[in-house]
Amino acid sequence: MTELLLKSDSHFVVDVVVSLRSNPKKLLVILDGDQGITIDDCAEVSRLLSGRLDETNLIDGAFMLEISTPGLDQPLKTKRQYLKNVGRKVKVKTKSKTVEGKLSAVQENNIEVLEQTGSGKKKEERAIEILFDEIEKTFVLVSFK
Repeated sequence: MTELLLKSDSHFVVDVVVSLRSNPKKLLVILDGDQGITIDDCAEVSRLLSGRLDETNLIDGAFMLEISTPGLDQPLKTKRQYLKNVGRKVKVKTKSKTVEGKLSAVQENNIEVLEQTGSGKKKEERAIEILFDEIEKTFVLVSFK
């Protein structure tokens, strides 16, 4: 249903979290976009989705609807998020190791991270391929240089 509410093909749903235990019930929709998401985008989706949910009576009783974007503390969840972040520094935690470096490529089944080793004249960069199946969490690292 949210695909019908997104005003642009560049916007996409990252996650939907439903909490039926709280009172009122809560529906959290996390959106992202190839060029980002604005507060106006979130407000528009909220108005449209709220109306559709009221029409269809999908959730019984009172509920709280929250539309948000993934924060910096949230791991990447979709291949589209990986594609959006090619060229940025990431920290990838796998089942066996942690790799930090520049996300250089996203393929069908894996990503490629350029990891730097050494320093000064001995600085080297090597490409590490990581299968999506091996990834536990990937975070985009923000630099304040």
